[in-house]
Amino acid sequence: MSELMTPTLAGAAAGLGVAMPMGAMSVLLLQEAMRDRRTAVAAAAGIAAVDLGYAALATALGPWVASHISPVEAWVRLASAVILLVIAARGLAGARPPGVGAAASDSGLGASAGSGSGSGAGSGAGQVGVFVQARPGKAFVRYVGLTALNPTTALYFAALTTAQGAALRTGAAGGAFLLGVGAASLLWQQALVTLGSLAGTRIPDRARIWTFRLGYGLVAAYAVKIALPLP
Repeated sequence: MSELMTPTLAGAAAGLGVAMPMGAMSVLLLQEAMRDRRTAVAAAAGIAAVDLGYAALATALGPWVASHISPVEAWVRLASAVILLVIAARGLAGARPPGVGAAASDSGLGASAGSGSGSGAGSGAGQVGVFVQARPGKAFVRYVGLTALNPTTALYFAALTTAQGAALRTGAAGGAFLLGVGAASLLWQQALVTLGSLAGTRIPDRARIWTFRLGYGLVAAYAVKIALPLP
């Protein structure tokens, strides 16, 4: 058991290393938690699932992953930036004071900032129930797709696993490494969900709208940052 502790701790460090930097996905996850905790829990699981998936791929095929993603990295970054800009635009358009644009759609990541209020009395109970049941699953899939667009995560794990070489080639050591990656990433993302959920219950609606505007502004800025230099 002790021989598996080293790869487990290495995996935990790798998971935290890729999860802790507060990039665009962290901002989106915090805002998701301010709207609806159940949706954010699913979204956090989606992010952690991609981290684990890339780590598993890199553990098995580290050098191959790096050599095949590097040539198209700039184009993948550009596609990711375009998607993030669309999300930011929708989010900024939906961030309006309570009572304004009440009919606006609350689907997708660009949902109205006020849609997460737990006291929504204007809609039927049946509609609310259906929406709440469907939304976490959609959020999981959506965040899996968005996180997977980041080639840096794949290259990050490819570099780590290639550097460790034969140490992770055995099934037990590789499994311990992946356990550490998945657990650390999931715990960090769920910590962000808790932080966002607590903030969402303690700030006024108008103040929350401004945090959404600031957050989506950061997402837009991050999108421009990752797009440069252009292919």
